[in-house]
Amino acid sequence: MPGRVVRAALLAGLAMAAGSSIAALGPCRGGAQAFARTDLFFGRSMPGGVVSEAQFKVFVDEQVTPRFPDGLTLLAGIGQFRDARGATMVEGANVLILLYPHGDARADRKIDAIRRDYRQRFEQQSVLRADSLSCVSF
Repeated sequence: MPGRVVRAALLAGLAMAAGSSIAALGPCRGGAQAFARTDLFFGRSMPGGVVSEAQFKVFVDEQVTPRFPDGLTLLAGIGQFRDARGATMVEGANVLILLYPHGDARADRKIDAIRRDYRQRFEQQSVLRADSLSCVSF
């Protein structure tokens, strides 16, 4: 239960930070446009093993690319978190960075579907989502 309270407080803080970043961004300069940025953090440990690079690639090809065909960025790393018992857990992780036009109403549904599909396919408790606003030019 304490983990849920902490998680709820963290999510509330992220929501407030996202709202303040939109206000603080101000007008974009130099031909840049306001884009939303979502970072998704995928843990690679799962019951009985780990999500392999090949499995993750298939997931991205089947679930992410069709939803965001204009592009994405993937980073590999190591994640660390505290579990419900208070133990520090370390695992391989992938970070997916998505940039899309600010105000794209369909993007939220697509992102939530990606998170849900990953949790179900690889028996995950969660996929962390962090949102912000950026000025972007190509």
